[in-house]
Amino acid sequence: MSQHQPQARQTLRKDGFTFKQFFVAHDRCAMKVGTDGVLIGAWAPVADARRILDIGCGSGLIALMLAQRTSSQVQIDAVELEASAAQQAQENMQASPWADRITVYHQDIVSWSEQCEKRYSLIVSNPPFFAPGMASGSIERDTARSTATLDHLTLLRCAAQLIEEEGLFCVVLPAEAGEALIALAEADGWHLRYRYDVAAYAQRPPNRVVLGFSPTAGETLLERLAIRDEDKSYSADWLSLVKAFYLFR
Repeated sequence: MSQHQPQARQTLRKDGFTFKQFFVAHDRCAMKVGTDGVLIGAWAPVADARRILDIGCGSGLIALMLAQRTSSQVQIDAVELEASAAQQAQENMQASPWADRITVYHQDIVSWSEQCEKRYSLIVSNPPFFAPGMASGSIERDTARSTATLDHLTLLRCAAQLIEEEGLFCVVLPAEAGEALIALAEADGWHLRYRYDVAAYAQRPPNRVVLGFSPTAGETLLERLAIRDEDKSYSADWLSLVKAFYLFR
Protein backbone atom coordinates (compact mmCIF):
# COMPACT_ATOMS: atom_id res chain seq x y z
CA MET A 1 0.00 0.00 0.00
CA SER A 2 1.46 3.39 -1.01
CA GLN A 3 1.93 6.32 1.35
CA HIS A 4 -1.07 8.05 -0.26
CA GLN A 5 -3.44 5.13 0.38
CA PRO A 6 -3.59 5.09 4.21
CA GLN A 7 -4.74 2.04 6.11
CA ALA A 8 -8.19 2.17 7.70
CA ARG A 9 -6.80 2.51 11.23
CA GLN A 10 -5.40 5.93 10.29
CA THR A 11 -8.92 7.36 10.20
CA LEU A 12 -8.67 7.37 14.02
CA ARG A 13 -6.11 10.18 13.93
CA LYS A 14 -7.52 13.17 15.76
CA ASP A 15 -5.56 15.82 13.86
CA GLY A 16 -7.29 15.37 10.53
CA PHE A 17 -9.27 13.26 8.09
CA THR A 18 -8.13 10.38 5.92
CA PHE A 19 -9.48 10.10 2.37
CA LYS A 20 -8.73 7.37 -0.15
CA GLN A 21 -5.81 9.16 -1.80
CA PHE A 22 -4.76 11.83 0.70
CA PHE A 23 -4.83 12.95 4.33
CA VAL A 24 -5.98 16.40 5.47
CA ALA A 25 -4.52 17.59 8.75
CA HIS A 26 -6.73 20.33 10.21
CA ASP A 27 -5.76 20.67 13.88
CA ARG A 28 -4.31 24.14 13.26
CA CYS A 29 -7.28 25.33 11.18
CA ALA A 30 -10.34 27.10 12.61
CA MET A 31 -12.62 25.32 10.13
CA LYS A 32 -12.31 21.54 10.13
CA VAL A 33 -13.02 19.08 7.34
CA GLY A 34 -16.80 18.99 7.00
CA THR A 35 -19.71 18.18 4.74
CA ASP A 36 -19.76 21.59 3.01
CA GLY A 37 -16.19 21.34 1.80
CA VAL A 38 -16.64 17.73 0.70
CA LEU A 39 -19.83 18.72 -1.15
CA ILE A 40 -18.28 21.40 -3.31
CA GLY A 41 -15.04 19.46 -3.77
CA ALA A 42 -16.91 16.42 -5.10
CA TRP A 43 -19.53 18.37 -7.08
CA ALA A 44 -17.79 21.36 -8.73
CA PRO A 45 -17.85 20.98 -12.54
CA VAL A 46 -14.26 20.32 -13.63
CA ALA A 47 -14.69 18.99 -17.17
CA ASP A 48 -13.51 22.22 -18.82
CA ALA A 49 -11.21 23.43 -16.05
CA ARG A 50 -7.74 24.56 -17.08
CA ARG A 51 -6.74 26.68 -14.08
CA ILE A 52 -8.55 26.55 -10.70
CA LEU A 53 -8.62 28.96 -7.76
CA ASP A 54 -9.77 28.10 -4.21
CA ILE A 55 -10.64 31.27 -2.23
CA GLY A 56 -10.26 30.83 1.53
CA CYS A 57 -8.80 27.35 1.23
CA GLY A 58 -8.46 26.60 4.97
CA SER A 59 -6.82 23.18 5.32
CA GLY A 60 -6.69 22.77 1.55
CA LEU A 61 -9.44 20.13 1.42
CA ILE A 62 -11.27 21.45 -1.65
CA ALA A 63 -8.10 22.12 -3.63
CA LEU A 64 -6.92 18.56 -2.93
CA MET A 65 -10.25 17.06 -3.99
CA LEU A 66 -10.20 19.05 -7.22
CA ALA A 67 -6.61 18.00 -7.88
CA GLN A 68 -7.67 14.36 -7.57
CA ARG A 69 -10.54 14.94 -10.03
CA THR A 70 -8.50 16.74 -12.72
CA SER A 71 -5.65 15.93 -15.09
CA SER A 72 -1.99 16.62 -14.46
CA GLN A 73 -2.16 19.69 -16.73
CA VAL A 74 -4.56 21.56 -14.42
CA GLN A 75 -2.88 23.99 -12.03
CA ILE A 76 -4.59 24.98 -8.78
CA ASP A 77 -4.00 28.11 -6.68
CA ALA A 78 -5.29 28.32 -3.10
CA VAL A 79 -5.49 31.61 -1.17
CA GLU A 80 -5.85 31.71 2.63
CA LEU A 81 -5.81 34.73 4.96
CA GLU A 82 -5.13 33.01 8.28
CA ALA A 83 -1.45 32.19 8.80
CA SER A 84 -1.68 28.85 10.62
CA ALA A 85 -4.29 27.52 8.18
CA ALA A 86 -2.20 28.59 5.19
CA GLN A 87 0.83 26.83 6.65
CA GLN A 88 -1.14 23.65 7.33
CA ALA A 89 -2.64 23.76 3.84
CA GLN A 90 0.85 24.01 2.39
CA GLU A 91 1.94 20.99 4.43
CA ASN A 92 -1.11 19.02 3.30
CA MET A 93 -0.37 19.82 -0.34
CA GLN A 94 3.27 18.78 0.00
CA ALA A 95 2.24 15.46 1.52
CA SER A 96 -0.27 14.76 -1.27
CA PRO A 97 0.29 13.21 -4.73
CA TRP A 98 -0.31 16.64 -6.32
CA ALA A 99 2.32 18.84 -4.67
CA ASP A 100 3.59 20.05 -8.05
CA ARG A 101 0.11 21.23 -9.12
CA ILE A 102 -1.14 23.21 -6.10
CA THR A 103 0.27 26.53 -4.87
CA VAL A 104 -0.84 28.05 -1.55
CA TYR A 105 -0.78 31.83 -1.04
CA HIS A 106 -1.00 33.30 2.46
CA GLN A 107 -2.71 36.54 1.54
CA ASP A 108 -5.92 38.57 1.65
CA ILE A 109 -7.95 37.72 -1.46
CA VAL A 110 -8.80 41.40 -2.07
CA SER A 111 -5.18 42.52 -2.40
CA TRP A 112 -4.22 39.25 -4.10
CA SER A 113 -6.91 39.62 -6.77
CA GLU A 114 -5.78 43.18 -7.51
CA GLN A 115 -2.25 42.05 -8.35
CA CYS A 116 -2.97 38.63 -9.90
CA GLU A 117 -2.62 38.59 -13.69
CA LYS A 118 -3.93 35.05 -14.14
CA ARG A 119 -7.52 34.21 -15.04
CA TYR A 120 -9.31 31.05 -13.91
CA SER A 121 -11.80 28.77 -15.63
CA LEU A 122 -13.05 27.54 -12.24
CA ILE A 123 -13.13 29.43 -8.93
CA VAL A 124 -14.45 27.73 -5.79
CA SER A 125 -15.12 28.94 -2.26
CA ASN A 126 -16.61 27.69 0.99
CA PRO A 127 -17.02 31.26 2.23
CA PRO A 128 -17.87 32.78 5.62
CA PHE A 129 -21.59 33.37 6.09
CA PHE A 130 -22.32 34.45 9.68
CA ALA A 131 -23.03 38.11 10.34
CA PRO A 132 -20.40 39.81 12.52
CA GLY A 133 -21.07 39.37 16.23
CA MET A 134 -22.35 35.78 16.12
CA ALA A 135 -19.88 34.13 18.48
CA SER A 136 -18.97 30.45 18.63
CA GLY A 137 -16.51 30.71 21.53
CA SER A 138 -13.39 30.61 19.33
CA ILE A 139 -11.86 33.81 17.95
CA GLU A 140 -10.24 31.89 15.10
CA ARG A 141 -13.48 30.10 14.19
CA ASP A 142 -15.47 33.34 14.39
CA THR A 143 -12.98 35.01 12.06
CA ALA A 144 -13.21 32.15 9.56
CA ARG A 145 -17.02 32.05 9.63
CA SER A 146 -17.84 35.77 9.80
CA THR A 147 -18.52 37.95 6.77
CA ALA A 148 -16.64 40.73 8.59
CA THR A 149 -13.46 39.28 7.09
CA LEU A 150 -14.95 38.76 3.61
CA ASP A 151 -18.46 39.95 2.81
CA HIS A 152 -20.24 38.31 -0.09
CA LEU A 153 -20.30 41.31 -2.41
CA THR A 154 -16.52 41.67 -2.03
CA LEU A 155 -16.15 37.94 -2.70
CA LEU A 156 -18.23 38.22 -5.88
CA ARG A 157 -16.19 41.18 -7.12
CA CYS A 158 -12.87 39.48 -6.40
CA ALA A 159 -14.08 36.46 -8.37
CA ALA A 160 -15.23 38.73 -11.20
CA GLN A 161 -11.70 40.14 -11.48
CA LEU A 162 -10.22 36.65 -11.76
CA ILE A 163 -12.73 34.63 -13.79
CA GLU A 164 -12.51 33.79 -17.48
CA GLU A 165 -15.44 34.94 -19.64
CA GLU A 166 -16.76 31.37 -19.93
CA GLY A 167 -15.59 30.42 -16.44
CA LEU A 168 -17.56 29.24 -13.43
CA PHE A 169 -17.58 30.53 -9.84
CA CYS A 170 -18.92 27.96 -7.35
CA VAL A 171 -19.84 28.43 -3.68
CA VAL A 172 -21.49 26.33 -0.96
CA LEU A 173 -23.71 28.04 1.61
CA PRO A 174 -26.63 27.44 3.96
CA ALA A 175 -29.88 27.63 1.97
CA GLU A 176 -30.97 31.05 3.27
CA ALA A 177 -27.54 32.61 2.70
CA GLY A 178 -27.51 31.04 -0.76
CA GLU A 179 -30.79 32.73 -1.71
CA ALA A 180 -29.37 36.07 -0.62
CA LEU A 181 -26.21 35.45 -2.63
CA ILE A 182 -28.18 34.66 -5.79
CA ALA A 183 -29.94 38.02 -5.58
CA LEU A 184 -26.68 39.83 -4.85
CA ALA A 185 -24.81 38.07 -7.66
CA GLU A 186 -27.47 38.63 -10.30
CA ALA A 187 -27.70 42.32 -9.38
CA ASP A 188 -23.92 42.52 -9.85
CA GLY A 189 -23.89 40.98 -13.33
CA TRP A 190 -23.45 37.26 -12.63
CA HIS A 191 -25.66 34.55 -14.13
CA LEU A 192 -26.75 31.49 -12.13
CA ARG A 193 -25.86 28.42 -14.20
CA TYR A 194 -25.98 25.64 -11.57
CA ARG A 195 -28.04 25.14 -8.43
CA TYR A 196 -27.59 22.00 -6.33
CA ASP A 197 -30.00 21.86 -3.37
CA VAL A 198 -28.83 19.56 -0.59
CA ALA A 199 -31.00 18.17 2.20
CA ALA A 200 -29.75 16.30 5.24
CA TYR A 201 -32.56 13.74 4.84
CA ALA A 202 -34.94 12.72 2.07
CA GLN A 203 -38.36 14.43 2.24
CA ARG A 204 -36.91 17.34 4.19
CA PRO A 205 -36.22 20.83 2.82
CA PRO A 206 -32.67 21.62 1.65
CA ASN A 207 -30.41 23.13 4.29
CA ARG A 208 -27.43 23.66 1.99
CA VAL A 209 -27.06 24.85 -1.59
CA VAL A 210 -24.13 24.69 -3.99
CA LEU A 211 -24.26 27.43 -6.63
CA GLY A 212 -22.39 27.95 -9.89
CA PHE A 213 -22.27 31.45 -11.40
CA SER A 214 -20.82 32.61 -14.72
CA PRO A 215 -20.20 36.01 -16.34
CA THR A 216 -21.92 34.49 -19.39
CA ALA A 217 -25.69 33.95 -19.56
CA GLY A 218 -27.08 30.48 -20.30
CA GLU A 219 -29.35 27.70 -19.12
CA THR A 220 -29.55 27.01 -15.38
CA LEU A 221 -29.16 23.37 -14.33
CA LEU A 222 -31.17 22.48 -11.20
CA GLU A 223 -30.40 19.38 -9.12
CA ARG A 224 -31.25 18.06 -5.67
CA LEU A 225 -29.54 15.64 -3.30
CA ALA A 226 -30.49 14.08 0.03
CA ILE A 227 -27.45 12.96 2.03
CA ARG A 228 -29.37 10.38 4.04
CA ASP A 229 -32.53 8.39 3.47
CA GLU A 230 -35.33 8.53 6.03
CA ASP A 231 -33.89 5.47 7.79
CA LYS A 232 -30.73 7.58 8.40
CA SER A 233 -28.55 5.45 6.11
CA TYR A 234 -26.51 7.29 3.48
CA SER A 235 -28.41 7.71 0.22
CA ALA A 236 -27.24 6.11 -3.01
CA ASP A 237 -26.78 9.59 -4.56
CA TRP A 238 -24.51 10.74 -1.73
CA LEU A 239 -22.44 7.55 -1.82
CA SER A 240 -22.06 7.92 -5.57
CA LEU A 241 -20.91 11.53 -5.19
CA VAL A 242 -18.21 10.77 -2.59
CA LYS A 243 -17.17 7.24 -3.58
CA ALA A 244 -13.84 8.41 -5.02
CA PHE A 245 -12.93 10.01 -1.69
CA TYR A 246 -14.40 8.34 1.38
CA LEU A 247 -12.92 5.14 2.75
CA PHE A 248 -15.35 2.19 2.97
CA ARG A 249 -17.63 3.75 0.33
